[in-house]
Parts: sequence; structure tokens; C-alpha cells
Amino acid sequence: MDHLDRLEAQSIYILREAYRSFPNLAMLWSIGKDSTVLLWLTRKAFFGHVPYPLVHIDTAFKIPEMIKYRDEIAIQWDLNLVVGQNKEALAKGETYVNGLDRLSCCKKLKSDALKNTLDGTWARRKWNPYKKIWEDELNGAPYTGVIVGVRADEEGSRSKERVFSARDEKSEWDASTQPPELWNQYKTDFAPGTHVRIHPLLEWTELNIWEYIERENIPIINLYFDQGNGKRYRSLGCFPCTAPVDSQARNPKEIIEELTSGKFKDIAERSGRAQDKDGGGTLEALRKEGYM
Repeated sequence: MDHLDRLEAQSIYILREAYRSFPNLAMLWSIGKDSTVLLWLTRKAFFGHVPYPLVHIDTAFKIPEMIKYRDEIAIQWDLNLVVGQNKEALAKGETYVNGLDRLSCCKKLKSDALKNTLDGTWARRKWNPYKKIWEDELNGAPYTGVIVGVRADEEGSRSKERVFSARDEKSEWDASTQPPELWNQYKTDFAPGTHVRIHPLLEWTELNIWEYIERENIPIINLYFDQGNGKRYRSLGCFPCTAPVDSQARNPKEIIEELTSGKFKDIAERSGRAQDKDGGGTLEALRKEGYM
């Protein structure tokens, strides 16, 4: 087994443990490279089937190509896709583009939308792969376990995570209370009311992700590749707050060459994400309140 085989085997083991341990399980799908790799691993773990819903939080400010890609893959792979959105905040214009500060906008459109979608408080829009139509699910059961494609190397607060990470009944996260995980022994038995995030990609790196995408020929959204203007996205988010990087890489192989050459050695992967720059520790503050 090479390093990718070992990472793949570990992630598949974690996915199966999560499915065995949490009866009402979902997976967050941001449309980005990491969660799409996680979706690919899920299909491997369950022999081409995805046995739990995929949840996407639509802020209404995602890059349009992301939504197009999301819907195409959902139809192509017969996915049970659930879309959550803070419709009230959007209707009131409580957004960054209308003058709200960036952290408050993220809290409303991301953290609040995620929490209320996961716990079933808000109506969830669902793609029915059998009827081939969108349906509204009212008063849905809460998801007690949620699979997330975060990596420890991506951002400082994520390095504090565990593979099985407990949240309280409000979905809030306290890094200091996380259980130890030694020798790949995972705690999957939590007190009633605990909300658990599961991180099968925690030990993967950005380079590992692209190596795996190339090896498996995973269909990744083309925003990650140079379309002829010498720029591409390294991390995806809302279009008012996400900037591309200078790069002429047009496929996974060329991205791997960039990463191994040290081109981005001193440039953070999320350097184009404005939410990570405002006020210091913005993403960690959002994550403590329940964000990914």
C-alpha cells in the first residue's frame, strides 16, 4: 500500500464506523475539492451507493458554476441532496453586500443556516433522485451525526479537531473538551443530545487531495483550474469574499507540480478567503458557533 492507499483505507473505515454508530447521519457537501473527494470515498465505502443525505448550505452568493456543478453531479450520481438556506436573512437583505459586516453575514448565512438545517428547524429543500424533482421537507428529523471534509492542515482551528468531534445541543464547539484519539481508537458513544461531527479527511493534506483526484480521475469543478486568464481558485466560497490565485495549472497534475515545487510554500491555502482575514480568528469564531 502506498500513502494514498493508507489514507483511503482509513477514511473508508471512519465512514463505515460513522454509518454504524449514528442512525440519522448526513454529510456536508460544500462543492469544494475536499468534500467531493469525501463523496467519492463514500461511494467506494458503500459500493457505489451514498446511504445518507448530502447537505449543502446555499448562501445565495456561491459562484454560479458551483450550483450548476452541484445539481449536475446530484442528478448523475442519484444523490439524496438537501439544500439549506437562511431565507429570512436574505429576504431582509442582511448580507455583506448590503452593508452587514462580514462576520455577521457568515454567521447568518452559514452558521445559522447550517444549524437550523441540521436540526430540522427550517424547511429543507430536497432533491428526490427517484422522482427527479425538488421537494420541501418540513419538520425533518435532526441529523445527530454529520460527516465533514475538513483537513487539519488547512487552517489553524481545524488542527484542533478530532475525527469524532462532539458539539453540544446548540451545535457549539469547545476545542478543550474533545476526547483523546490515540492509536486510531475513536470514541463513538456520546451522551444523549450530543451532536457529532465526523472528519474522515483530517489527516489528509492539500497535496494528498490532489494526488488522489488525479489517481482516481474524480470530476472536480473547473474553477480549480486556469481557464486561460492565468488565475484559478485554490479554495471556494462566496463570490464577494473569495479571490483566485495566480496560477496557470489546468489539471490536477499541474496543481501537484505547483504544490511540490513550493510555489505556495508561504501562502495559506485559504489566503483568498476574506472571512479568514477579518478580525483574526474569524473562522474559529464561526466554528465555535457551529460552522464547518
